[in-house]
Amino acid sequence: MVLIRRNPDGSIASQEGAPQQPTQSHPALATRMGVQALQDSGRAVPPMMNEIATKINNAKDKPRKLKVLKDHDSIPLRQVLKGAFDPSIEWLLPQGDVPFKRNDAPIGTEHTLLSQEAKRLYLFTKGGDSSLSNTKRETLFIQLLEGLSAEEADFLVTVVNKKINNKYKGFTANLVREAFGWDDKFMKKQ
Repeated sequence: MVLIRRNPDGSIASQEGAPQQPTQSHPALATRMGVQALQDSGRAVPPMMNEIATKINNAKDKPRKLKVLKDHDSIPLRQVLKGAFDPSIEWLLPQGDVPFKRNDAPIGTEHTLLSQEAKRLYLFTKGGDSSLSNTKRETLFIQLLEGLSAEEADFLVTVVNKKINNKYKGFTANLVREAFGWDDKFMKKQ
């Protein structure tokens, strides 16, 4: 039996008698920032998008709001926020409240995360998947909402309705453009 010992940074510690290999960090611990973010949150699940929005809402001034967005920057977050603020993105879903059964399981259990489901949001936008009927599209959206935690599902409904600033004060298109270096068309500046 071989015991593998790890250094505090996640790399494999050298073993006596074993040939020396360059230390390599475990892929799950690839960035110190990622590990620090998990430690700060105190749980194994990364912050959910509604929690990021709440942090922005609670931040006192614009520099703090920008810092929250930059600290949690990810491709899924950018996708969701582009859908929330970009006027060229048209959601093919009815406006207003969505009739779905809330998932009341404790956070971290029996949930999908919006950060994992963001790649499927194209199904619900104009120019996404034109082969879906409106009924099928709405059914898929309800299933997506029912898989998310209740808070994150509510956040996604505000995104689809493009009313994110009504619920989370100070969470504006200008803030998102500045944080991610986007131009007026929500594209990366040249």
